[in-house]
Amino acid sequence: MKTQRQQFLLLIAFFIFSLNFAQTKISGKVSFRNKGISEVNVTLKDTYDGATTDVNGNFSFETSEKGNHQLIFTHPKYIETEKSIIIENQEVSVNADLKEQINEIDAVVVSAGSIEASDKKRATALLTPIDIYTTAGADGQISSALNYLPGVQKVGETEGLFIRGGTGTESKIFMDGSLINNYFSNSIPGIAGRDRFNTSLFKGNIFSSGGYSALYGQALSGALMLESVDLPDQSSYDFGISPIFLSAGFQKLSENKNHSYGATLGYSLLSLMQKVIPFNTDFVDAPQGLNGDFNFRIKTKSGGFFKYYGMYNSNKMGVKTPSLEEDNAFNLIRLKGKNTYHNLSFKQKFGKYLFNAGASYSYNQSDLNFSTEKNEKEGEKTELLNDGNYLNFKAVLERKMNKISAIRGGFEFNNTDEKLDFQQVNKHYKDLISAVFVETDLGFSNRFSAKIGARAEHSSYLDKSNIAPRFALAYRLAKDWTTSFAYGLFYQNPESKYINGSSNLDFQQSQHYIFQVQRSSEGRSLRLEAFYKKYDHLIKTFTINPQENQNQQVQSALNNAGFGYAKGLELFWRDKKTFKNIDYWLSYSYLDSKRDFMNYPMSLQPNFASNHTLSAVAKRFIPEWKLGVNLSYTYAKGRPYYDIATKIEGDKMINFTRNEGHLKDYNALNFSLNYLPNLGKKDAKAFTIFVLSISNILGSKNVYGYNFSQNGMRSAAVVPPVNTFVFIGAFISFGVDKTEDAINNNL
Repeated sequence: MKTQRQQFLLLIAFFIFSLNFAQTKISGKVSFRNKGISEVNVTLKDTYDGATTDVNGNFSFETSEKGNHQLIFTHPKYIETEKSIIIENQEVSVNADLKEQINEIDAVVVSAGSIEASDKKRATALLTPIDIYTTAGADGQISSALNYLPGVQKVGETEGLFIRGGTGTESKIFMDGSLINNYFSNSIPGIAGRDRFNTSLFKGNIFSSGGYSALYGQALSGALMLESVDLPDQSSYDFGISPIFLSAGFQKLSENKNHSYGATLGYSLLSLMQKVIPFNTDFVDAPQGLNGDFNFRIKTKSGGFFKYYGMYNSNKMGVKTPSLEEDNAFNLIRLKGKNTYHNLSFKQKFGKYLFNAGASYSYNQSDLNFSTEKNEKEGEKTELLNDGNYLNFKAVLERKMNKISAIRGGFEFNNTDEKLDFQQVNKHYKDLISAVFVETDLGFSNRFSAKIGARAEHSSYLDKSNIAPRFALAYRLAKDWTTSFAYGLFYQNPESKYINGSSNLDFQQSQHYIFQVQRSSEGRSLRLEAFYKKYDHLIKTFTINPQENQNQQVQSALNNAGFGYAKGLELFWRDKKTFKNIDYWLSYSYLDSKRDFMNYPMSLQPNFASNHTLSAVAKRFIPEWKLGVNLSYTYAKGRPYYDIATKIEGDKMINFTRNEGHLKDYNALNFSLNYLPNLGKKDAKAFTIFVLSISNILGSKNVYGYNFSQNGMRSAAVVPPVNTFVFIGAFISFGVDKTEDAINNNL
């Protein structure tokens, strides 16, 4: 036995020695305008060997490759560059000067002499945190910034990404490959929840408005893939203060720069702003929230990388509205919510293979209490309590086949365990969705490439399976012109909140057809896209308690007889070249969509779909004033609204449209300033950014919809909590000068 153990240890030692045999060091510096660039990915072409530049632009890594090779330098803000090198037995030193480019917009892009039909190249946008923070009206939220891109509808009364005629729940959000359940905070009817996650947690994002990769599923419309930051450049401490919140955090980097840890804590309360700004919403309990998070990142000696992120938040609010019934009373809704989320990911290269794995866990509780108030006396409360536990695990193995081709595959598990208690509805919902997927990138030439994949899923609750093929083609028409076509079949389980009784349900289904043409040159990008989506097997519902007011009515799934379509045209133009120091973009979307789903009595234009949406964003940084000026504008054609009621005819419950119409057109002009007082002070110990933001500066009285009384005779508009909101805040960093990122992004 001892001899066998010695042989086994000897074999392991020989294997480790072989991996490190004849390693050659490659190092250098990457610069832009004679200044080092951080976060540049430096890779040896057709291998997984490489490194990321530090804060000064330096990089270093070792490789066992020999002979003639290409070294590739990539960064979202700069043009991809290649350098030819010869690797022998001596250290190789390579420096590179990069040229700036705008972020790529939803296109197949010529890159390194070849083009790829990949999610990263077709993605609607690669928005950096600075892009999001400097978009007026986005409030520093990723989801809000995406509203200024083509394909996303402006829906203010509920949270979610409403993509190309889809509901907010038909898009999914992922962090480092793992699904995020309950990305948005708990809220009450008519008020949208906010992003739970700090934008600075992510170094970038890929937003796919359709035809996304087979690695992702359970989303009929689109997917947002968030990538968290790696090791920080150095240790830092951050503080934020404003009339509505306080926050503090730190990041600690080890001396050998192979691991880090950090945490943040924040508290928000809206009561002070209620005394200064007139609100449309009568908050009897001012919105408040407490949030905290912790993270660590570890780079192993073998080149592996662990990331962990965990967070907890709680929020509460109370709203009072006049009753629409003839009782001269008021309706009260109070919310208490809490949520925790944990994400652990790992990636490692094994020879020619790249392995990625991740797991996430989320717990969410939403406690809503409904009551009425008459003569200043509150009546009996009705509670709607929802508890949910969610677990996700995913593993992907990828192998390069040649210079421009690769194959990847893996599996995924999504487990849901929910409990709901409300009046006569008491349920315990469980489901395990198991999935396997495979996908290949095929490079046929420098002008033509393809991505072909498939995903198969099984739902334990539905006791049904599906197979979803997907593919994308890309062709370079000329130097700056590319075109692409994508097709995909996508499945999604019915929302669990509508499964309140026994029924034989199936997967909901959508088919995507997307055609795109783009011209991309230095400093400018133009994208045109046409799409068609066909929906089948959408759920139809009936109202369990039609006698209650609209906010307390419960819909229950009946069958999968629903269907629909969405088609449209989109245009996107971004320009950083024409006007000095100005970055601007224009976005237009035309949408034609109809659905027969939920409690709709017939095929109707959805109440979350606008036919025409136009957005404009402009940013300018003025170095001599140390000031960034940002503007944004959104116009949306008025959406339809419906008052759908239920009547009984014989032994059947019939839905019918009692009132309908169109909302007034939506208009909002937003403005923000960013002042950087420490600009140019090399010996400054603290780096400060002052922010002034005014949303809907013209005070447009926008309307999101209407609520109706039980008999349909009276109605009340659903409006934003406030018409114009003013935010003033200061953000202070010790240890890292974050102002430089803001400057570079706007020059």
